[in-house]
Amino acid sequence: MPNSPLEKSHETQRDPSFTQARTQMVVMNKAREMTLIAALFVLSCLLKTTTSPATSAYSGAWRPASSLLHELCHLGVRPLIRDDAEATALASADFGNVSDAQPAAAAVLYPSCPEDIASLLRASCMHPSPFPVSARGCGHSTRGQASAPRGVVVDMLSLGCQVGGSATRLSVSVDGRYVDAGGEQLWVDVLRAALAHGLTPRSWTDYLHLTVGGTLSNAGISGQAFRHGPQISNVQELDVITGLGEMVTCSKEKHADLFDAVLGGLGQFGVITRARIPLIPAPARARWVRLFYTGAAALTGDQERLIGVDLGTTVSGLMDYVEGSVVLADQGQVGSWRSSFFSEADAARIAALAEEAGGVLYCLEGALYYGGAALAGESDVDKRLEVLLRELRYARGFAFVQDVSYAGFLDRVRDGELKLRAAGLWDVPHPWLNLFLPRSRVLDFADGVFHGILRRDGSTGPMGPILVYPLNRDRWDGDTSAVFPEEEEVFYTVGILRSAVSEGDLGRLEEQNEEILRFCEEAGIPCVQYLPYYAAQAGWEKKHFGPAKWARLMERKRKYDPKAILSRGQRIFTSPLA
Repeated sequence: MPNSPLEKSHETQRDPSFTQARTQMVVMNKAREMTLIAALFVLSCLLKTTTSPATSAYSGAWRPASSLLHELCHLGVRPLIRDDAEATALASADFGNVSDAQPAAAAVLYPSCPEDIASLLRASCMHPSPFPVSARGCGHSTRGQASAPRGVVVDMLSLGCQVGGSATRLSVSVDGRYVDAGGEQLWVDVLRAALAHGLTPRSWTDYLHLTVGGTLSNAGISGQAFRHGPQISNVQELDVITGLGEMVTCSKEKHADLFDAVLGGLGQFGVITRARIPLIPAPARARWVRLFYTGAAALTGDQERLIGVDLGTTVSGLMDYVEGSVVLADQGQVGSWRSSFFSEADAARIAALAEEAGGVLYCLEGALYYGGAALAGESDVDKRLEVLLRELRYARGFAFVQDVSYAGFLDRVRDGELKLRAAGLWDVPHPWLNLFLPRSRVLDFADGVFHGILRRDGSTGPMGPILVYPLNRDRWDGDTSAVFPEEEEVFYTVGILRSAVSEGDLGRLEEQNEEILRFCEEAGIPCVQYLPYYAAQAGWEKKHFGPAKWARLMERKRKYDPKAILSRGQRIFTSPLA
């Protein structure tokens, strides 16, 4: 089976020299696979199973052997695998930086092609005690999706770094209006490649320095999702390597069940090695707007009008991007609202308004796109903005507008990242809590959490952004593995994205997260975790998936990863299925 669109197009050729070359390539790939399997056999012999209480939750847990690289070199295997402490420690860490006593990876695979990953997974399947394998992109998960306790982590970024060259596995079809991107590619590079042809994907995340495969294994949401759906609703085709080591090209028309399983599947069913993303004409500019509100009802009411809950309103559909955030008066400068967007004088006025409003403000963040080959010009966006500033119910005098490039707007979080890195505040614990809530209960949540739990401790210090904005349910595909509220036409995403920067912060913030979840349960507010975490399988089954979706998950797991090799670090499955 061809493994890429390029190979598919070559398949139609009948040139004898091409056929001979292709045969040689197949033979070389087979030899390469057998060599890697031999290396992994040595690995399995050297990494002995342990049964200590600390690791009994993980079937086939391994103890790394210091002689691994020596043995691989003795076999003549080029260094695809490392088992040194530096490599395994890096591969076992993630953005969350929240230790939960999971064992580290035993080794790291640095693949140069998808076949290397398939060989690794087949080797695990053949082993009497299948070892865990997890794909790791940028390691931006917060609770272990990319970890492989005493197993092998696949360094996906290696796929884009061919030896002796800089091949990037990223190509744009202008005629087909799509981009084929390797699962290891960063979204910021996808953006740049598409913009070079005047095109752009429709749906984004707010942070573009993440891998394509990483966001598609969750959902991928931001302010465009109300209109276009999450990123998993904007995929035409995938190349996937299942937990059985099978390389499959899938779509809604071909192997649809695998396609749906992998999208939003938390890495449980396969490794995404290529995604075909549809493209549309790209705007050139963005009119970036921030409006401040003194109450949650006014903010959410305007947000819902903007995303088209009531299509008869004058503002419906005028913004191309709609988000929102919560501003706490005692929040430090790490907070999302205080940035170079505001002058010092404006920042002082906003802080005073927050105090007057009882310590909590709300900010509507939006954008109007314009310019480019197929979009309206500046005069049109001026008229749209005039209507918005007249009709929306923000606090008068607290509207702030900037005009930026489209690419600059989409990649705006990068500036904040660089500032935090410079201040030593990036590589810190991030006990994040992301929730989906039904529209009918968002004000109850705001009252109990934003005005209650989060205000109870007056010495919060630097925290990080708190996001809140609505999404239209009909833009989400219920056949994918993603879990979201389905009872109402609109649901809200709430992201409490805090950083633990001082001694004692981590424990306090994690306790506060638990208090928020208890509040929702006691108040009868149904909520679903996005970027979820549960300490054991029972939590995943009962609290996250529920009976029907758990049954579907089990069916798909038995079909595509019955030995539970993939992504064991999340603790959804920690041993082979019966």
